[in-house]
Amino acid sequence: MEKSIIFFDIDGTLLNHDKKLPASTKEAIFKLQKLGHEVAIATGRAPFMYEDLRKELGIRSFISYNGQYVVLNDEVIFTNPLNAEALEKLTAAAVENEHPVVYMDHEDMKANVRKHAFIEESIGTLKIGMEPTHDPDYHVDRPLYQSLLFCERGEEKQYRETFKDFDFIRWHAYSVDILPKGGSKAQGISKMIDKLGYPPARQFAFGDGLNDIEMLTNVENSFAMGNALDKVKASAKYVTKSVEEDGILHGLKMAGLLE
Repeated sequence: MEKSIIFFDIDGTLLNHDKKLPASTKEAIFKLQKLGHEVAIATGRAPFMYEDLRKELGIRSFISYNGQYVVLNDEVIFTNPLNAEALEKLTAAAVENEHPVVYMDHEDMKANVRKHAFIEESIGTLKIGMEPTHDPDYHVDRPLYQSLLFCERGEEKQYRETFKDFDFIRWHAYSVDILPKGGSKAQGISKMIDKLGYPPARQFAFGDGLNDIEMLTNVENSFAMGNALDKVKASAKYVTKSVEEDGILHGLKMAGLLE
C-alpha cells in the first residue's frame, strides 16, 4: 500500500465532547501507524495542552496554534510569531474595553488579568487541568504564536477592523483566537509536506471547527466530522460520521486507508 499522511484536529475530531478519546479512534490510529502511514495532529491548541494525548497515541509530529508552531519528529521546523508591536496596541485597546487577553508561547500561557469569568468558562471547556496565571508583561520581548481575546460574540468586529496584522477566529462564546494574518493549519501543513514530500493524493485531513476550513479546503482528501458546522462540512471533500459515532474509523474506511 502506498504510504499517506493523515492530519487530525483534536477537539470534536479525535476527542469527543467530553474530551475523551473513543476506543475506535485510538485503535484506528495504531493501525495506521502499523501500516506505515504518517499520523500528525493539526490543532489550535498549544503544545503543552495535549502532551498526554501525543504520548498516548505515539505521535511525534504536530501543528499547533493553527499552523504557527510546527514540529516534525520532535524537531521544530517552522514558527510564525505574532507581530509584537501590533499586539501591544491591541492589548491597550482590550484593556480600555475591559476585554482580557491571554498570551501564549510554546511553553506556557499568561493572562493580563488575575481572574475573569470568561477565561475560566472558555478555558475550562478544554478540560486540560490548567488555567493561565497572571503576567501582564508576558508578551514583552518574547515570541508568541497565538493570543486569546475574551469578549462576547460580535465584539471582536472592532478589533478585526482595526488590527489588520491579525486574523480573529471565534472558538467559544466568550473567546477568540488571535493569529498572524494568513496563518492557518493549511500553512503549517504545507511546511510539513515540504519536508516529507507526500503528493496531494496521499494527503488526508479530518476536522470539525471553523479553524479547520483552510485545512479542509487545501488538503485534497479532506473529511469533515458529522458533528461539524454546515460551513465546515461545505469546505470538505467528504463528510464522515460524528465523533460520537466512530467518525474517524468510518472516515478512514471511506478513504480506503483501513478495511
